[in-house]
Amino acid sequence: MIVPPARVSRARRGTRAEPPPVEWGEYAAAVHRWELITGRPAPYPTQPGRHGRPVLAPAFVEWLMGLPPGWATADHLDLPRTAQLRALGNGVMPQQAAHALRLLLADLTHLNHPPAGVPLPVPARPRGTARPSTGTSRPADAARARRAGTGARP
Repeated sequence: MIVPPARVSRARRGTRAEPPPVEWGEYAAAVHRWELITGRPAPYPTQPGRHGRPVLAPAFVEWLMGLPPGWATADHLDLPRTAQLRALGNGVMPQQAAHALRLLLADLTHLNHPPAGVPLPVPARPRGTARPSTGTSRPADAARARRAGTGARP
């Protein structure tokens, strides 16, 4: 369980002290494993909000998603906290995107190179769609051309 930082007295609010270490509780093993995978320590999960209460820190979300530092939180982007969180929430984790692309490419490879002896599926024509064109714009014109003997023969 993530333990929020204790309330700070008004006298200490003015100083920018280092926040106390986070007690990750039952999530400690997962956080440590992700720190090893990403190669960087977990940022503090909350930051002081406008009213002094802790709110979710965008840098923590960025770290959870496996994005490089500053992907959405860089100072030069000049994004407010809510816009950073919105961008992160609408984003895709690179690891999930890579996995999805691998699955799609495997499917495409299988479709283009089926095992020997397996015929390729022929896509069915959806109901209500026209048959392939005979070279004229309307079926009546094609029938008239066939009767007159002037239509192109296949």
